[in-house]
Amino acid sequence: MSYPVAAPLPAADRPDATRALRTALLEAEFTADGLLDLLGAPAYAALARSETVPALRATRGDRPLETLVRLFLLQQPVARDRLAAVLDVTACLESGWLREAGGDELAATVDVRPYGGPDGEDWFIVSDLGCAVGGAGGIGGRGGQADTDVVLGVGGASTTLAAITVRTPVGSALDIGTGSGIQALHATRHATRVTATDLNSRALHITALTLALSGAPAADLREGSLYEPVGEADDARYDLIVSNPPFVISPGARLTYRDGGMSGDDLCRSVVQGAGERLNEGGHAQFLANWQHVEGEEWTERLRSWVPRGCDAWIVQREVQDITQYAELWLRDAGDHRTDPAEYAARYDAWLDEFEARKVKAVGFGWISLRRTTHDEPSIVVEEWPHPVEQPLGDAVRAHFERVDWLRTHDDAALLQSSFVLAGEVVQEQVGLPGAEDPEHVVLRQGRGMRRATKVDTVAAGFAGVCDGSLSAGTILDAIAQLVGEESVLLRDQVPAQIRTLVEQGFLEPATPTDPSADPVG
Repeated sequence: MSYPVAAPLPAADRPDATRALRTALLEAEFTADGLLDLLGAPAYAALARSETVPALRATRGDRPLETLVRLFLLQQPVARDRLAAVLDVTACLESGWLREAGGDELAATVDVRPYGGPDGEDWFIVSDLGCAVGGAGGIGGRGGQADTDVVLGVGGASTTLAAITVRTPVGSALDIGTGSGIQALHATRHATRVTATDLNSRALHITALTLALSGAPAADLREGSLYEPVGEADDARYDLIVSNPPFVISPGARLTYRDGGMSGDDLCRSVVQGAGERLNEGGHAQFLANWQHVEGEEWTERLRSWVPRGCDAWIVQREVQDITQYAELWLRDAGDHRTDPAEYAARYDAWLDEFEARKVKAVGFGWISLRRTTHDEPSIVVEEWPHPVEQPLGDAVRAHFERVDWLRTHDDAALLQSSFVLAGEVVQEQVGLPGAEDPEHVVLRQGRGMRRATKVDTVAAGFAGVCDGSLSAGTILDAIAQLVGEESVLLRDQVPAQIRTLVEQGFLEPATPTDPSADPVG
């Protein structure tokens, strides 16, 4: 069954009808937990793969929750009398949440997906029909100009950005390219003022519905491209900027929800560079992005050039695809693989022509986090970490920048006078041949956060193992020097570099500095 993707949207100025609908949804337990209980884990997981048959089978009964899942999540027409037992049908029709579907049946005009907030909030993400379950579902292959302005629901990129965002209380937050409003919704929990922008007016309307149906405060919604709607006035500064922009590097700008429309990765670069002058001191800006790997150029240097002046940066590349994999991924996303083979081949050729012209050999994907600073020499860390991490990571991002501040205000002498504690759930692994007297190398591995692993020598491993905050680094190194028969001065000269790395990566956490008089050599 097909539905008009660009169907008229529910009214955004009917708070009475929206509140009544929210009440009805909650009373029927149309929530993230209720959905999981009803469908079971396999059917729930199948929805994320765009497979609805298991969910349809699980909702063949007549309970209110089954009715609502079929109506709003699976977009099945439902008999009017069945809906009347659950919703105020008249109010939903008048306000546009429902439409006549022929005969005695009614249908939803938008997708509504239950979404659990970080503190157990019962939220609802509104999106265009067919776009809450499994992403776009081949929107680009359905035909019709209206399809290009489709507004997607919750996807993996959306939830990733929400999970890595720093969630400290702030006065102002800005969501660039808000889409269905998930980032703005999260920001309402900890920001006094939330502004959301989007080039697509339909997205702003849907964001207003998402916030209202979730019982969240309204946001300042502004239409326009990137930062244009907020201008450059002194008051156009924010404590938090987030964006899951249309980062796909594609020939043209066919689909508003994903294609940036600028040359190569220029849109992502523009989003990142534009954040610097719009951040308040100490403010964070966090983005998802794609970037080109160009022949003859280090990708790390390309990203370093994106970082705006006056900002610390932590950039993590999570995945790299060669240009054929990348083109195939987004051709499937648009449904082009289901079109005429000749048309598909022509589109594929256009992608490869675009990459060839720019000498692009691969495309990277990852996270970019900025923090506005007054330091003369900002810290820029660009790394590759494709391994599993523990979400949410917002606290880990905040802690990273706090450690950066600590390290640049402590030279080696101050470091040796400081004490440290080993971070929680760090384990040591010794790697070497069976039966060997000494390991070839020692690996420290985190069980939380980024779940990093780093090689260290036996001195650094021993140092980390006894860090409980009670002794200064210098005192510990003196003791290790005696144990291994080394000169204390030599260890004090060589080991601080390893300690800095362990602090930067979060294996060690600075404790209260010791009294310098207790460590005269430092």
